[in-house]
Amino acid sequence: MIQTLDLTLLRSFVTVIETGSVLRAAARVGRSQSAVSMQLQRLEADVGRPLFHREGRTLKPNAAGEELLVHARRLLRLSDEALASLRGPDQAGLVRLGVPEDYAAFLLLPVLERFSQAHPLADIELIFQPSTVLLQQLKAGQIDLALVTRDPDQPFAVLCHERFIWAAAPDHALWLRDPVPVGLFEAGDIARRYALEALQESGRQFRVVCSSKSQLGLIAVAQAGLAVVGIVESCLPQGLIRVGQAQGLPDLPPFEISLVERGGPTTALAARLQAFLTRELARE
Repeated sequence: MIQTLDLTLLRSFVTVIETGSVLRAAARVGRSQSAVSMQLQRLEADVGRPLFHREGRTLKPNAAGEELLVHARRLLRLSDEALASLRGPDQAGLVRLGVPEDYAAFLLLPVLERFSQAHPLADIELIFQPSTVLLQQLKAGQIDLALVTRDPDQPFAVLCHERFIWAAAPDHALWLRDPVPVGLFEAGDIARRYALEALQESGRQFRVVCSSKSQLGLIAVAQAGLAVVGIVESCLPQGLIRVGQAQGLPDLPPFEISLVERGGPTTALAARLQAFLTRELARE
């Protein structure tokens, strides 16, 4: 009798590896922790070999697990593509999604990876621009959706919040200088306005030594010891530290993040992506 691999077991197996734990995988696949553990045991019984070794509380695939992972992802992708193809045209097409650079890697891309797994026939074109530019592109119909920093005066629903912080290289102690050198986003950016208002209200003397449209540019300036910079906390890299009131710098307000759709008719796929991002980003 020919034995086959159970796709449900493979999906839980891949999810455990991607999340690093049975607990997080259980929340992702919508099953209990004990049910996912039993699925892993069944899969190991089916293949006749252990698939994991444990590092603390984290499950890591062993050599056999790494080998199975390659095949599992391929099988799941083929299964997903077959289902999507049969379910109709609303599973396929192009969606143009705008997002500021600082939200992309740490906030959006892991969620988009999960969407792509569920919608393998969908093509997502990412456009990286500041929030102000993205809103203009939405109005012009150049993009379908945009994840933007919400200005308090804008009528958009708040999807989630992101911390806005000061960051600096610890070896240079730039916060001891008076005036303190700061690096900010370019004029017109909400983050720049928030930082300037906070500095002015606190009475801290400062001078703007760098204006950048790129978060990577600000991080490079901070790593070089040229300025204290305002960035999104989730993007804080190794080598920089968070600084604040203890170093004489004012707290910065959190960002309100909104997911905005363009006016007029939208495609079924764009509506699917909007609903998925709304649910997943609010959860995270």
